[in-house]
Amino acid sequence: MRALLNTLFVTTQKSYLARDGECVLVRVEEETRLRVPIHTLSGIVCFGVVSCSPPLLGLCAERDVAVSFLSEHGRYLARVTGAVRGNVLLRRQQYRMADSDESPAHIARAIVLAKVANCRTALQRGAREHVVPGMAETLASAAGELLRLLPVTERANDLPTIRGLEGDAARIYFSAFDPLILVSKDRFFFRERSRRPPLDNMNALLSFLYTLLAHDVAAALESVGLDPCVGYLHVDRPGRPSLALDLMEELRPVLADRLALSLVNRRQVAAEGFQKSESGAIQMNDATRKEVLIAWQKRKQEEIQHPYLNESVAFGLLPYVQALLLARHIRGDLDAYPPYFWR
Repeated sequence: MRALLNTLFVTTQKSYLARDGECVLVRVEEETRLRVPIHTLSGIVCFGVVSCSPPLLGLCAERDVAVSFLSEHGRYLARVTGAVRGNVLLRRQQYRMADSDESPAHIARAIVLAKVANCRTALQRGAREHVVPGMAETLASAAGELLRLLPVTERANDLPTIRGLEGDAARIYFSAFDPLILVSKDRFFFRERSRRPPLDNMNALLSFLYTLLAHDVAAALESVGLDPCVGYLHVDRPGRPSLALDLMEELRPVLADRLALSLVNRRQVAAEGFQKSESGAIQMNDATRKEVLIAWQKRKQEEIQHPYLNESVAFGLLPYVQALLLARHIRGDLDAYPPYFWR
């Protein structure tokens, strides 16, 4: 089991990251603001105008610490990693299964089953917590539709059908997402999923959290020796981390959506922290982004009981646990991939 290490998020513009022996230095205008031992880090994420020295990038590559570069507002740009490690036989088997007629379908079906179930759990929790008359019924109705989708998904045997069911589940889930937002309804609302760019505050928050989750899932897949770009549910495209997007589907309601709703409903983020650009895209300011990053790191430290392992696991380790279970299935140690079902 991989220990839960920290990710260093650098959001201050014009920061410069350098190496000092076995430590990472963060400098702003020649002043050292932070010094972190490299062995305490699992990744570094740089937002906006942040630069890194070549010696530091070399140290990170040697120590298997991925350095990701995102735009100031969270759009993924690039990732620097060291030499590819892991068993080449595992990756070859991953590719064979992706090209076969049956393997992609049964892995994709397991992922979509967990997504449908976890979306339903999110709506059920919202229905129990909601106090606005009439809204609890809306959530319960959508949860019922997702329940009826489960046996249909379980019987699906081909990828086009499974992908269609995944789309149906997303449509049902997001059609009932707005009632989960309890405060500041004039500024925080959800009509439909919009990305590239997000067109309202809630979509901007969700997109930012999905970017963070994608970073963690891709790192987890690489850490167990899998190729994040060759997936089973999502179609392969140049530069697209298809397998990372696959595993994200079952984890979005658990890690990202639930946190986004908590941040809004507990008033940890304010509408003033979101601004509309000339293009119509909604962007978070620095203070709001930092608040979200702090909450994300705290969320990852919370522990849950993993239903398959029957062990206590930190939320931040879920991507690594699921990547490991998937690798064991691909290797032939497990008959099927056991996705994560949220209780």
